[in-house]
Amino acid sequence: MPDANPYALLFEPVRIGPVTARNRFFQVPHCTGLGHLRPRADAGVRGMKAAGGWAVVSNQETEIHPSSDLTPFPEGRLWDARDIPALRLMTDAVHEQGALAAIQLAHNGNHANNHLSRAPLLAPSEMSVDSTMPKHARAMDKADIREFRRWHRDAALRAKEAGADIIYVYAGHSMSIAQHFMLPHMNTRSDEYGGSLENRVRLARELLEDTREAVGDTCAVAFRFAIDEMQGADGMQAAEEGRAVVELLSDLPDLWDVNVSGWDNDSMTTRFQLEDGYQNEALAFVKQMTGKPVVGVGRLTSPDLMVSMVKKGIVDLIGAARPSIADPFLPTKIKEGRIDEIRECIGCNICVASDNLGIPIRCTQNPTMGEEWRRGWHPEIISAKGEENEVLVIGSGPAGLECAMQMARRGYEVTLAEASSEFGGRVARESRLPGLSAWNRVKDYRLNDLSQRGNVRMFTDSPLDAAQVAELGVVNVFVATGAHWRRDGVGRNTQRNVPLIEPDARILTPDDILSGQTPAAGPVLVYDDDHIYLAGVIAEQLAVSGMQVILVTPESLVSSFTVNTLEQHRIQARLIELGVDIHCNKTLASLDSNGATLSCVFTGKPMQVSCESAVLVTERVRDIALHAALKPLGLTTLKLIGDAAQPGLIVDAVFSGHRAAREFERPRQDTDKDWFRREIIDLREETS
Repeated sequence: MPDANPYALLFEPVRIGPVTARNRFFQVPHCTGLGHLRPRADAGVRGMKAAGGWAVVSNQETEIHPSSDLTPFPEGRLWDARDIPALRLMTDAVHEQGALAAIQLAHNGNHANNHLSRAPLLAPSEMSVDSTMPKHARAMDKADIREFRRWHRDAALRAKEAGADIIYVYAGHSMSIAQHFMLPHMNTRSDEYGGSLENRVRLARELLEDTREAVGDTCAVAFRFAIDEMQGADGMQAAEEGRAVVELLSDLPDLWDVNVSGWDNDSMTTRFQLEDGYQNEALAFVKQMTGKPVVGVGRLTSPDLMVSMVKKGIVDLIGAARPSIADPFLPTKIKEGRIDEIRECIGCNICVASDNLGIPIRCTQNPTMGEEWRRGWHPEIISAKGEENEVLVIGSGPAGLECAMQMARRGYEVTLAEASSEFGGRVARESRLPGLSAWNRVKDYRLNDLSQRGNVRMFTDSPLDAAQVAELGVVNVFVATGAHWRRDGVGRNTQRNVPLIEPDARILTPDDILSGQTPAAGPVLVYDDDHIYLAGVIAEQLAVSGMQVILVTPESLVSSFTVNTLEQHRIQARLIELGVDIHCNKTLASLDSNGATLSCVFTGKPMQVSCESAVLVTERVRDIALHAALKPLGLTTLKLIGDAAQPGLIVDAVFSGHRAAREFERPRQDTDKDWFRREIIDLREETS
């Protein structure tokens, strides 16, 4: 007889040192952009995941000392006892839902900048900081190492007092002193902490031993270790020194949390790594070398793959950061057999970008992420409808789909009208570009939900005008008609000096490319004044099709925003490999049938480029003609959402649609009073 639940294996308890996880779902440490600056909001994120069935919920890297100050990035902080109450908010929120709370202690060494503390930077050897700041880190002497061990031990004791069940020693992502000591290109010492691998691992061993001695009676000690730098012979490799480290430390930690480094490899976007479980090959050997449980990651969203990994002896616990952000209730949905309701991570790394920008976390798939405490939003629960009964949503892009789905969940009769022949708007079109197929999950998840609801009517090939809307008789209308790309070359870098576009110039926009049009034979110039992903991926598609492509950007890097999503270097490398002729630091001055005149952003010096056609990726213009035509009708509700309200990223459109559905029929005084709850220090208490 087959098991009633094919995923029952995932819900077995796992012993981790002195504590027990209630199942195999383990939210590994990840940043939220909330941390010590917004501890209530951070606790809201972690508590929601515990409610969603995660057996272990970890916080982010947590600074143990002012000499590892990550300002302006608001990570965790345990410099002294004053930081304990903020962390206890998180552990209490996790414990209330029956899960274990983990705290990742971290000292970033030369990866920190110490902008706030202005403390000297520390490293295994003399070296510059891991940023463009004109600073250097000093080599730690024996006294520094003793002090560092004391800081770490004291922080572990504070973490225990804050309620942690699992306390991390961190040696991953090229961001921690413990890992820095292991790497020969960073550790050129000749004492007992340098030279041989055993010597380079000495500090990590001491930290594990110190932590176990300090808190191991009641807290499990986890070791987060990057087993492969993905640098080939130039770095630590899983098959060689990575394996040797596991062998040297073997059963010393209570838990091995293993991944690859740096962060851009551990959190690779689906554009460059589509398959889930992509780290399995690197980490498969670890369980063979230790008797302690192992947790691994790899953007795991498939429960079948999860079961396979456990059965094959690759891991004991299913680790996740991004999938737990996209769907905090992923474990519960698997347990209850609601697999088709999982909001699968699309691997766009907007969550990562939030951390790199030092702002609160957000997610394309889950618009409630980061808003649990701030706005009181729950990813699975929304308030029931009020007095109104029916709504009309015009446009089925990411904003329209999200708004329609949430309105239907609230209980309204929903009509969704799409002018084109397919649902999905920009998501449907952009997901056909190279590497972006996973983005279709945004559309698929919402269409699956809507198609199963009896209070939803959906129509394609249904362009509406004001008279037709009036004829429908629906008085609550949400307009998600999107935006279109400009053809005149005007963008953020050409607003003062508008390009001269001659009538004979052959111009295309991203809308043309996404609708299937192809440029004329001969060289095509792609001008990027958008700087996110679209121009780069269009250039890639054209180059793959065999066209000669010239990419021009006013920025110093191709697709410069994608530094924040950890993929810029891969984008530029791919375009170079495809033979794309790249011109950075150039604006578009003019364009005609023979080619373009470019202008240096620094000197204004002109440059001539021959091309047969050009794709201009600059700015978008909102499509709001229907909204304007509807204003005289005196509708009860008429609201622009998504790109029609403000062109932005897909994450912004989804959020806009979600917020509109949440706030519909809320009293105006509630929506006007405050955008969200803020964590403000009461200075009256400070001075009393």
